[in-house]
Amino acid sequence: MKDIKNEYKSFLDDIEKKIKNKEDLDFIKLRFAQFVDVVLDKIDYIVDYKNEEMQKLKESQKQIEEKMSKMQQVIDNIEKDIYVEDGFDFEIVCPYCNSEFVIDMDENKKEVECPDCKNIIELDWSGDIDDEPDTGCQGSCHGCHGCDSDEDDDM
Repeated sequence: MKDIKNEYKSFLDDIEKKIKNKEDLDFIKLRFAQFVDVVLDKIDYIVDYKNEEMQKLKESQKQIEEKMSKMQQVIDNIEKDIYVEDGFDFEIVCPYCNSEFVIDMDENKKEVECPDCKNIIELDWSGDIDDEPDTGCQGSCHGCHGCDSDEDDDM
């Protein structure tokens, strides 16, 4: 803005040196001042308009960032559900005391201690009871009616 004021003063000084007729000089100064007022009003209008547009863009950007943050939380939760770093939780029912507890699935782990009765429980990750000779079903699984149950034979 300082450059504009300096240029305006320089312009007035130049026309005062060149125009000797006082009436013509006053007319030119008045018309030039009116012209500058119109130009400055337009500049102010443009600046105000651009500031409003910038404010709208900032608000829009803020809303987009909030939506992206929510989406990232959903993605993180989905990722946790799909790629569990700690392994899968596996529910165990102790065959000795019927206590239920959860362990992380680890196929290398062959046995676990019951936190309540302290008995050692052998783990079979294959899920096939026939893999273990002479162990058979004990009939004490949670929600189980025993492997020798006739429920399946009725159908």
